[in-house]
Amino acid sequence: MTDHPRPSPDLAALRRRLAEFAAARDWQPYHTPKNLATALSVEAAELVEIFQWLTPEQSARVMTDPDTAHRVRDEVADVLAYLLQFCEVLDVDPLAALEAKIERNESRFPVPGERED
Repeated sequence: MTDHPRPSPDLAALRRRLAEFAAARDWQPYHTPKNLATALSVEAAELVEIFQWLTPEQSARVMTDPDTAHRVRDEVADVLAYLLQFCEVLDVDPLAALEAKIERNESRFPVPGERED
């Protein structure tokens, strides 16, 4: 029997699912930009905490330990969930925002030796 990984859901589907989850629990009054930004920061700090006292070599191997790998995946999920909810509340398209930022960075930080004069 071959184990086939599930295809990743698309971003729009995840955003809808998060919105439906919050709506079913009447959490919208608490999902203000300030509260979501704060929660995002807390979850990012929890991700950092996993790596706090590790050497660079240890940090590169965190996914080899099943318990630590599970913690990393959970914190990544929490960070992404709060970021997507934050984007939903402020009507920010995160993929468009990322694309625009990459384009600005490509202009601001050209590849060495490829500068235009």
